[in-house]
Amino acid sequence: MSIDKAKTKDELKKASNYVITFLKWLLLSIVIAAVCGGVGCVFHLLIEKATELREMYDFIIYFLPVGGVVIVAAYHLLKQEKIDGTNYVIRSIRKDGSIPFTMAPGIMIGTVLTHFFGGSAGREGAALQLGGSLGSSLGKLFRLDEKDMQTVVLCGMSAVFTALFGTPLTAVIFVLEVVSVGTIYYSAIVPCVFSSVLAYFLTLLLGIEPIGYTLKLVPEIDAVSLLQTMGLGIVFALASILLCICFSKGHELLHKLIKNEYIRIMAGGAAVVLLTLLLGTHDYNGAGMGVVDNAILNGTARPEAFILKILFTVITLGCGFKGGEIVPTFFVGATLGCTVAPLIGMDPGFGAAMGLVGVFCGATNAPLASIMLSIELFGVQGLPFFALICSICFMLSGYFSLYSSQIIVYDKLKVVLINRNSR
Repeated sequence: MSIDKAKTKDELKKASNYVITFLKWLLLSIVIAAVCGGVGCVFHLLIEKATELREMYDFIIYFLPVGGVVIVAAYHLLKQEKIDGTNYVIRSIRKDGSIPFTMAPGIMIGTVLTHFFGGSAGREGAALQLGGSLGSSLGKLFRLDEKDMQTVVLCGMSAVFTALFGTPLTAVIFVLEVVSVGTIYYSAIVPCVFSSVLAYFLTLLLGIEPIGYTLKLVPEIDAVSLLQTMGLGIVFALASILLCICFSKGHELLHKLIKNEYIRIMAGGAAVVLLTLLLGTHDYNGAGMGVVDNAILNGTARPEAFILKILFTVITLGCGFKGGEIVPTFFVGATLGCTVAPLIGMDPGFGAAMGLVGVFCGATNAPLASIMLSIELFGVQGLPFFALICSICFMLSGYFSLYSSQIIVYDKLKVVLINRNSR
């Protein structure tokens, strides 16, 4: 009898632990969504306004080198010059979840100035840094232990990513999947979903519209369309490898050639200005979402656009300007897909959509998040094609990644534990 009572008492204790943990993360998620989602919405609006002003007044781009000096000075003032952005956040999640609060204002100021003056950069990568910093600061405020600190950082990243792009489920899966390829932090799924969905609700309350597209033509599933998709998958996998190599080696080369941070960022800004004048277009300044929209909705893109976007982004980020790598990845994939798809008989707009998702998958090693991204951006009609593209790009992109601190836990070809860094 006493044994049964002890067993019942133990079961009740375990059940109460589940309830208490659930309620704890529900309350924390509300705070995270309010703080991180709120800051993310402000960040979103600032970038939109910066882009609007730059497009309204073309002469602003001439001050890009000056903006670069301000960014370097701000990072020195905040003592953030030695922190390598998203890679630092990823390493912190695997360690203790401790990220300095000063990363948040640093990345906000740097990214907004980069977009305002016309550097080529995204925003979602910056969202990971901003959300990670704010999430970590909240964790310290509530005196969470080391394991909970890792979770709260993931929650912050989910909330800010959602506020900037309006894809709550993609945000959740991405932050759970990107840190260690082959393992997912399932214990963080409830708080991350709460934080992300609540942040999404906040964006809707503030009138921030999520990004979404209606595809004009989705092919029927047959032998020809599947073979065409497989061919595109190989092209997008190679493009993701090229992208990762250019970003990595370009950064190393620029830092090796020009040691001084101020001179390097001024030279990079001047190079972007010169390239913009030579090409006679502002398509490659800022995030370039207008070009992405045109490729997907209208099926038009210049054939050299994806190469030029890589060049502009390598110079911008490699020389010290701030922002994300993800939207440039979207740009590269969408314009490449729009160009290549008609060559094999596929609709250019649908090819652009598959390119956006495929190159993102290959460059981040996040296949589940990429499939979810295709659903939240394009709906479920073309899901089999997007799933096929993602699986091919994930496998064939090898160990390359936008994030050198990303760990490949399991080999992509066999169920073998390898625990190696991406490259």
